[in-house]
Amino acid sequence: MGEVKGFMTYARAVPEKEPTALRVKHYREFVEAINDEELRRQGARCMDCGVPFCHHGCPLGNVIPEWNHLVSERDEEEALRALLATNNFPEFTGRICPAPCEAACVLGIHEDPVSIEAIEMALADKGFAKGWIRPEPPVFRTGKKVAVIGSGPAGLAAAQQLNRQGHWVTVYERADRPGGLLMYGIPDFKLEKSKVQRRVQLMEAEGISFRCGVNVGFDVTMDELKKDYDAILLSHGATKKRDVAIPGRDVKGVYFAEQFLTQSTRRVLGDNIEDLEPILATGRDVIVIGGGDTGSDCVGTSNRQGARSVTQFEIMPRPPQLNKHPRAQERPQETPWPYWTHMLRTSSSHEEGCSRHWSLESVRFEADAEGQLQALVTRELAWFTDEKGQRKFEPVPGSEKRWPAQLVFIAVGFVGPDTAGPIDQLGVAINERGNIKADESSYATSVPGVFAAGDARRGQSLVVWAISEGRKAAEAIGRYLESPI
Repeated sequence: MGEVKGFMTYARAVPEKEPTALRVKHYREFVEAINDEELRRQGARCMDCGVPFCHHGCPLGNVIPEWNHLVSERDEEEALRALLATNNFPEFTGRICPAPCEAACVLGIHEDPVSIEAIEMALADKGFAKGWIRPEPPVFRTGKKVAVIGSGPAGLAAAQQLNRQGHWVTVYERADRPGGLLMYGIPDFKLEKSKVQRRVQLMEAEGISFRCGVNVGFDVTMDELKKDYDAILLSHGATKKRDVAIPGRDVKGVYFAEQFLTQSTRRVLGDNIEDLEPILATGRDVIVIGGGDTGSDCVGTSNRQGARSVTQFEIMPRPPQLNKHPRAQERPQETPWPYWTHMLRTSSSHEEGCSRHWSLESVRFEADAEGQLQALVTRELAWFTDEKGQRKFEPVPGSEKRWPAQLVFIAVGFVGPDTAGPIDQLGVAINERGNIKADESSYATSVPGVFAAGDARRGQSLVVWAISEGRKAAEAIGRYLESPI
């Protein structure tokens, strides 16, 4: 505990953002890391609790009080070492994690919580700048080989941990670049792709092989991989999209969010995309169906492309309006401290311009004579709790409304992994939610030598959960490879 009264002396501080009028003119990150003196003060705000509930909030179990103390003592290199002990990629989580650790901070019971995410980002950036984060190849090799299918955060974390155990690891990725959703699912203004590429290059220097542009199950069969590798990890995500099955779904101008975001990222990277149908928001009325992070990313990207208007719909009721960091006594009853708070959240993309609406159900898309989208019709929903305590809704009579739109993005989540390819070829068991069936101790599927982690196993979730699952799956695979035959 750097300063006994640090939490009483210093106010919470977070990184400054570039003004909205400026940042919508480019795709670069617009958040500046806090300076060294502010970093020390924010670390000193940590109370070094007897029972640090930030551990409970973080799926990785980050030893947050330890590195906060080291930061307050100006020992950033040792603090980074403590951070890297549990988190493979703090340069990612320090930017795109919603920080459930802060929601669980004990200081947050009565004051603003510690700026954990800001400290994490500052440590990671300083680690790369100072050369503290560098390749760490294993000192020996076991001779065992592992194939990791999918290079998202779960696959990358598992690959790095398995490589550190001394196994030879090859990561297969169907896209042309590694990173999964880190590369093509999150816009540059939240996570610049140079940071993903930097981490991949570091992993290659550690001895990990990446094979991109390989659609496993089609370009190479699972039988071939089983012959060549001692173990296989399925970490290819939950890519089966939830759709909006309403009249007019096939009109031109309605796209999945992933199509829009991926194309935008390729354009920013300078790829040749002339063979693709251009999806551009420039000068158009854009509607985003879905109120989550992906929908927010569509909002920010549309604003940067110069949309005439951006509107976002959410089928659920509007969450309660609370303080940015509500005290325990202000939280809704269903999410008491230290749980993640159910509250209205305004992202940086929303700050840049967006009309937001809740309790709206999309009814139909309308097109002009050429089949081009021109409007979306919605109706309001009335939500209620039935006698069994279940939340239900019914349409509000006479509430239909026609919204002008030339572009609509569907961002209503995913329903599980696509079974075509590895899952079907292996015949691995699927659970009732449509995800790969594997428990949280062995991460083993119903097929010997095949494991699963990340969104493919748990369903659509956070990057920090994916990293956690990748690490635990790597530990389980290591035990499997070390066990006698």
